[in-house]
Amino acid sequence: MSGPNREEPVGKLTPPPEATAPVRHPEAPAPGEIIGAHYEYCFGCGPGLGHGLHLETRAGEGVRVRAEFTVQPAHQGAPGLAHGGVLATALDETLGSLGWLLRTIAVTGRLETDFLRPVPVGTVLHIDAEVTAVHGRKIYSSAVGRTGGPEGPVAVRADALFIEVKVDHFVENGRNEEIRAAMDDPDQLRRVRAFEVNP
Repeated sequence: MSGPNREEPVGKLTPPPEATAPVRHPEAPAPGEIIGAHYEYCFGCGPGLGHGLHLETRAGEGVRVRAEFTVQPAHQGAPGLAHGGVLATALDETLGSLGWLLRTIAVTGRLETDFLRPVPVGTVLHIDAEVTAVHGRKIYSSAVGRTGGPEGPVAVRADALFIEVKVDHFVENGRNEEIRAAMDDPDQLRRVRAFEVNP
């Protein structure tokens, strides 16, 4: 005996029917342009941590970005293989950089990852990410990470929901020493960038 016909519940990462297509901001970085680190000590993109990912992200066409990072010995989980949490971080950081194309400050609300292949130390992970829909403060996006080149086999993938926030989110929740240091930075561009993208 079958139950009543019901629609499948809409997942938290499924945009609602009234969501709209993303629109690239006119002041977004040009396709091919390196987006650069938003904060010197960001584990994902910053140059200030020797054991960080040092992710290099470039703006793509539309509302897409491409990033690369090389798995280092400090990123291991099992011997000789990237830790799954590090791979998830690389996906999250790349997805977070999509905010530069929307010119929106946003933080990760939800991230779902699939690990399809092991990623050995020394591997360059090529990540493509795109915004798929926008609904109010919610930004829906997805990413894939490939090994062996930009067109190589998919090793990891993610779907994400980012939530638009005001800069106060960082100022009110961050540790005072780092907030003060970032706000006192004499380099105005660095000062602004520190609070513009998902930390």
